[in-house]
Amino acid sequence: MTDPALVIFDMDGTLVDSQAHICAAMEAAFHAEDLPAPSRPRILNIVGLSLPRAVALLAGGEPQARIDRLVAGYKAAYSDLRGSLGEDAGSPLYPGARAALDRLAALDHVLIGVATGKSRRGLDHVIASHDLARYFVTIQVADDHPSKPHPSMILRALSETGVAPERAVMVGDTSYDMEMGAAAGIATLGVTWGYHPQVQLTAAGAHRVVGDFAALETALHRIWERA
Repeated sequence: MTDPALVIFDMDGTLVDSQAHICAAMEAAFHAEDLPAPSRPRILNIVGLSLPRAVALLAGGEPQARIDRLVAGYKAAYSDLRGSLGEDAGSPLYPGARAALDRLAALDHVLIGVATGKSRRGLDHVIASHDLARYFVTIQVADDHPSKPHPSMILRALSETGVAPERAVMVGDTSYDMEMGAAAGIATLGVTWGYHPQVQLTAAGAHRVVGDFAALETALHRIWERA
């Protein structure tokens, strides 16, 4: 019998392309504080971190009270945008994401989880909007853990599923995902369709990098074979 394996997906930039929501909400939050909005590349570079840490990096040097207002402003703007744009327009699934999840879910020995910098409320909305709940046996969100790249999310996922670290893979689009996987002692698989370039994923220690969902399953099996 094959030992169970666990594939832990990041959400933003890996399964859903949420940049329209994220960038617009961040710009609105900064403008409400009469601050110049960070550039789009800067905003996308912090995707994956918990919101307070991400905002603190973007607003470096601002007092904590202002950072707290920026966080609140982002949350309010994101909620408004989600209502006006809808999930399909503002945070659509990447092409091939659902088919890849279906293929993995059909494998008896493979479990699927999520580890994301989103809040539980935000993730619940994405999961409900795209009908993703049936895929995930473990869900880790920023509300319950230190920000990536701290390994807490992965360690909790391993504990909840009983999967050995050598049978788990973190799949994500940012260096924070790769560093989190390394800190937890599991393999990492970078994807190039998200928000950090391949060179950044490789520098952060990605064991493999793929350019589309069609290559995902083969890459996972090669990682497990090597383990």
